[in-house]
Amino acid sequence: MKGAGSQLRLQLHAPAPAPARSGSLGVPRGRRGLRTPPEPRELGAWTQSGVWSVRWGRGGGSSGRSPSRCRRRSRQGRRRQANRATPWEVLETPGAASVQTLPSVTMKLWVSALLMAWFGVLSCVQAEFFTSIGHMTDLIYAEKELVQSLKEYILVEEAKLSKIKSWANKMEALTSKSAADAEGYLAHPVNAYKLVKRLNTDWPALEDLVLQDSAAGFIANLSVQRQFFPTDEDEIGAAKALMRLQDTYRLDPDTISRGELPGTKYQAVLSVDDCFGMGRSAYNEGDYYHTVLWMEQVLKQLDAGEEATTTKSQVLDYLSYAVFQLGDLHRALELTRRLLSLDPSHERAGGNLRYFEQLLEEEREKMLSNQTEAELATPEGIYERPVDYLPERDVYESLCRGEGVKLTPRRQKRLFCRYHHGNRAPQLLIAPFKEEDEWDSPHIVRYYDVMSDEEIERIKEIAKPKLARATVRDPKTGVLTVASYRVSKSSWLEEDDDPVVARVNRRMQHITGLTVKTAELLQVANYGVGGQYEPHFDFSRRPFDSGLKTEGNRLATFLNYMSDVEAGGATVFPDLGAAIWPKKGTAVFWYNLLRSGEGDYRTRHAACPVLVGCKWVSNKWFHERGQEFLRPCGSTEVD
Repeated sequence: MKGAGSQLRLQLHAPAPAPARSGSLGVPRGRRGLRTPPEPRELGAWTQSGVWSVRWGRGGGSSGRSPSRCRRRSRQGRRRQANRATPWEVLETPGAASVQTLPSVTMKLWVSALLMAWFGVLSCVQAEFFTSIGHMTDLIYAEKELVQSLKEYILVEEAKLSKIKSWANKMEALTSKSAADAEGYLAHPVNAYKLVKRLNTDWPALEDLVLQDSAAGFIANLSVQRQFFPTDEDEIGAAKALMRLQDTYRLDPDTISRGELPGTKYQAVLSVDDCFGMGRSAYNEGDYYHTVLWMEQVLKQLDAGEEATTTKSQVLDYLSYAVFQLGDLHRALELTRRLLSLDPSHERAGGNLRYFEQLLEEEREKMLSNQTEAELATPEGIYERPVDYLPERDVYESLCRGEGVKLTPRRQKRLFCRYHHGNRAPQLLIAPFKEEDEWDSPHIVRYYDVMSDEEIERIKEIAKPKLARATVRDPKTGVLTVASYRVSKSSWLEEDDDPVVARVNRRMQHITGLTVKTAELLQVANYGVGGQYEPHFDFSRRPFDSGLKTEGNRLATFLNYMSDVEAGGATVFPDLGAAIWPKKGTAVFWYNLLRSGEGDYRTRHAACPVLVGCKWVSNKWFHERGQEFLRPCGSTEVD
């Protein structure tokens, strides 16, 4: 359909990525077209073991300078200023309570103190807030400080307006009396003097008061803080996260818009303008499937009478183009006609209407010539979610919803609970750990009460300043890079960072019976909005990994859950049909390699998107070297 359009005299015009404006024509520069799915890639998790650098956040459109404020004043006015009483003295009314504004010196000190505190909070924070709920909590406190700053500004403005109002009332009473008998009023020499004085001194003082920039402190504060605000990347990332949750947990836009999510403590709704922002974000990314879903939600809320700055003509502009990109020519034509009924002067819609009509006529002629009249039926407006790069997408998302778990009664009979003493480790003989089988083959176990609440909070405290966007290794180049299929921030903790790190490392060594001498550093991860890590292997299948020659492959994974998650966030194994749900203080353990040293491909696993909650985990990857006598090799390749 689209290929044929290039041979027509008429041309289709797409709405701009920016808010649509009636009458604009053409596809704007920078508009992103429909993208093809990325090439298949290895979803490896072989990551750097070391402390990651922290990058400063990009500015959110502000240069960091406060806006300049200019005032015109004549030379005569400047000369008068030296001998003039201050506006506060001139505008005081007898008997009225004196309203003082915040002195400029106090304002400067207050702003400076606020900025210093703010720098202390955000000095280690980088961009990509949406990838870590832990970092996003800083934004809550920053916004609270801004509200306080705004309230201080309002108090100054209210005091200023109070004085101006008092002066206006005083002058209104005076002028109504003097204007009734001007000559008689001025016959009194004191009245004549006071009139001259008012116009020469008092009114210019009022001018100074009106022109006084009470917002300077607030604007300076806001301008500096904007350097650490979320960026466009964060907003797009957060919008994509909501769409990811929408797809994974099969939530319709109306459910998300009303905030009806399981396990939520606070009420949160999306307004018409919020939903329009969601649809426009999808449109800008070439995601017409979600564009249609969210623009339809916008229309639904507008039809329900919700007030908004977004208009129906704006929504129909995006919606008609998006459904056309999904191949629904009939509905695109219908929506364009509806748009023109609301805004007959919309030039782009007029051109698109003629384009759609010509395409439809050509299709009719082609179908009639092929005797396929029945194929002219109009689609119902239901669109399929596009197929993406992940082959096990359906299985993965089903497990995240708790569906399709293959824990049969027969398998369940092979799962037991026991006390675990770590091969009679002296440290565990008196106080063994509670061990529970989560899966039989490969053997996945959960340990209870591995970390105390105090240890968890301390590890989170020392990890938070080091959090950086989690990366994966590119399967072609071997270079570490960020990826949309891993949405979290992580940091690496050494034993020298804090005694609690060394204590937790020793505990994992005692539980597993493996040495930590060749293990990687303790990795702490915090997931962001809709945070996830799609199916991947923990062991490396890439020969260029330098660590393979010295420390061997990743033999086993020890994963600590450091928080409960209200909804979502499960660890799932698509090939097994297994799902393990986070429980604070517990840990799960499995071997990534068979006893032969070959990778166990059944251990391909994923971290499901966090629907509601804040997910913290830490993990230790044990390597092969040093484990030769602690986990001996098997006699066959599949042992």
